[in-house]
Amino acid sequence: MLSDWIIALEGTEAGHKVALSLAILAAFLHAVFGALQKGRHDPWLSRGAIDASYGLMAAPFALFVVPWPEPHMWPIFGAVWLIHILYKTLQALAYTKGSYTVVYPVVRGTGPLFTVIGAYVLFGEVFSATQWAGVGVLLAGIFGLALYNLRYLETNRDTLGLALGLAVITGLFVALYTTYDAYGIRATADPFTFLAWFFMIDGAVMPFVAFLRWRSMIDRPAPGPLMVRGFVGGITAFLSFGSIMLATRLDKVGEAAVLRETSTVFAAIIGWLVLKETVGPRRVALMTLIALGAVIVEMGG
Repeated sequence: MLSDWIIALEGTEAGHKVALSLAILAAFLHAVFGALQKGRHDPWLSRGAIDASYGLMAAPFALFVVPWPEPHMWPIFGAVWLIHILYKTLQALAYTKGSYTVVYPVVRGTGPLFTVIGAYVLFGEVFSATQWAGVGVLLAGIFGLALYNLRYLETNRDTLGLALGLAVITGLFVALYTTYDAYGIRATADPFTFLAWFFMIDGAVMPFVAFLRWRSMIDRPAPGPLMVRGFVGGITAFLSFGSIMLATRLDKVGEAAVLRETSTVFAAIIGWLVLKETVGPRRVALMTLIALGAVIVEMGG
């Protein structure tokens, strides 16, 4: 059984290697997920369609496949649900006020810094001096990329300050949900119990918010393409969030969080290839810094 295999890997060198691979996979998929939410549809509608899809897909597994959650898990699920609702609200607000290539790097840059601190407080994880240097290099690349995009690519100048403020606060909630979700997935015997119930519960609110927003629109987008985007986003969310949560169960939360933020590199590539945003030599250099910082964190562990 997959659950038994994951549990057997906890705290082992093989588990560390699997966690590394899962964190990098989560990075790529998270960039894809961000582009899906920020794409041609309203971010609120995209998020609602995605949440509806993964909530419905998770329900049969939560109710009939995985073991039932232990009693102590219900308050944990309640806190997780609230944190994620606030995070998604802030993320959607940030995307409506600023461009993807500015908002996304700021969110992902502040997230790992706060997560490393949170992992120290909650799990007693300590980074070496080399790893902190790697974090510094990674953050320099991420924030440098954000500043470059801000200077040359940003078009929503009238809402720029608000977008950046929302992005920083969203990054704080990224750290909060990463550390608390790691606590949650470690608190139950079967990690897939946490994942199935999380997705079912988490998908229950934003679809209603999105429907109310859609109903109030004068020029309503057709539901069909939205639901297709929601289905693709739902599968991506399963793989992305599931990968990073399993990585935090297998190995250090802080390391997994930092490695996931190489998603900024993937986001820039997606912005270039899919969203047709400009990528030049300076942005390539900054993306190289991000990747280098992640490598230093991994090698310094």
